[in-house]
Amino acid sequence: MDKHQQKGGTMSSSRRDFLAQAGVVSAAFAALGACEASAQSYALPNSRFGALVPDPNGIMDLPRGYRYAVLSRTGDLMSDGHLTPGRPDGMATFRVASLGRDRLSLIRNHELAPEQPGSPFHAGKPASAITRDKTYDVIDGGAMPGGTTTLVYNVRTQQVEKSYLSLAGTIVNCAGGPTPWGSWITCEETDVTGAEIGTERDHGYVFDVPAEPDGKLVDPIALTGLGRFEHEAVAIDPRTGIVYLTEDDADGLFYRFLPAAQGELAKGGRLQALVVLGQPGVDTRNWDTSPVSFAPRKRLKTAWVDLAAPESPDKDLRFRGRKDGAAVFARGEGMWFGKGEVYFTATSGGKAQNGQIWRYKPSRFEGTPDEVKSPGLLELFSEPNDESRMQRCDNITFSPRGDIFICEDGPEDNYLRFVAPNGAVSTFARNAYEGKSELTGVCFSPDGSTMFVNIQVPGITLAITGPWGRSV
Repeated sequence: MDKHQQKGGTMSSSRRDFLAQAGVVSAAFAALGACEASAQSYALPNSRFGALVPDPNGIMDLPRGYRYAVLSRTGDLMSDGHLTPGRPDGMATFRVASLGRDRLSLIRNHELAPEQPGSPFHAGKPASAITRDKTYDVIDGGAMPGGTTTLVYNVRTQQVEKSYLSLAGTIVNCAGGPTPWGSWITCEETDVTGAEIGTERDHGYVFDVPAEPDGKLVDPIALTGLGRFEHEAVAIDPRTGIVYLTEDDADGLFYRFLPAAQGELAKGGRLQALVVLGQPGVDTRNWDTSPVSFAPRKRLKTAWVDLAAPESPDKDLRFRGRKDGAAVFARGEGMWFGKGEVYFTATSGGKAQNGQIWRYKPSRFEGTPDEVKSPGLLELFSEPNDESRMQRCDNITFSPRGDIFICEDGPEDNYLRFVAPNGAVSTFARNAYEGKSELTGVCFSPDGSTMFVNIQVPGITLAITGPWGRSV
């Protein structure tokens, strides 16, 4: 993402859906106002899907046979009377029992800071209309502008039936991740203190937003045990309930949270950082200035170091972690749990600083004292070092067949890239909207029939349908 200047018994349906999305992602969202490009196609040197067709509406170039629908734009009026907030970012879809078979819940982050345009509040529905107990923090007498929105989409009628603010009072909500218990963990990508911006509370926390779309704001409870830092994404192992977290800093760490009670993160636990065994404090970035170089597909044994004072009042969590031996990553960003492993991106990693994709395979004893007998394994999965193949990889997700899709956040044209199981990178789509904004929030519906993605600026959420079953 764009760095902000502020530097029971039978398995539940939600758990089954989480396991499906975690590697065998395989729901059907159809198009609203769908557009399929028909102009002359253009080839890319590494497009597995075939040539892209220029979009006559100038929004998204797609391969032939695929089409997009615009679900919402920044400023659209939502069901609760608020405006659709700007800077949409990380997203996930959920099947919720109360919605029946035809409807799905889509939760979406908004990477907004107080001074940025795109606030959901307006004269008819001001920030002060939200009660204090339903907003995490306030500024100028009203709720902070970030947070999450929830959409209810009807598969049968192909309509958005409801849209509303679901978390209020947070800022710079960048990425996050779905949980096995049917909710979205949203992350603040900032470590700004209340004293620095004149508000009541510090920021840099994560929050749990249930997927149940009741049209109401959730209680804004900061999960302080998961640390206060420039959070990016989370991924949760459904087997153990362990939470993995990335940090969007040039010298960030890779974290995990061992919950005291599985699925109940508010009850606390232990926050740790990853260590490469035999290489304390190692720099994994592969920059020219890095003292060591990591080769793709070489598996490295790991350990984890406990981190004291996770709320980090001095903003020094990553520095203390590295002092204790934690490895450094170049702006850890998107992350997804798939095929029993954690995949995460390092946006500015690699010799060309175009990005890396890392893979972590948890120990079969993950999070227990026996972990030392069979340590978790870290591997550099992909590092193209070629802008034509990938630049500044960000949000990631898995396709129905278990392949990875990646959003780019680069200075030039931004593409949706595709990474095959062997690490080879291909191209799926191009942001054709004027301004070359980053793409964000890529995810699939629970049955894999539709991809969702955002053009962050000016703030457009798309649903992409096509021959997914034949392609990926």
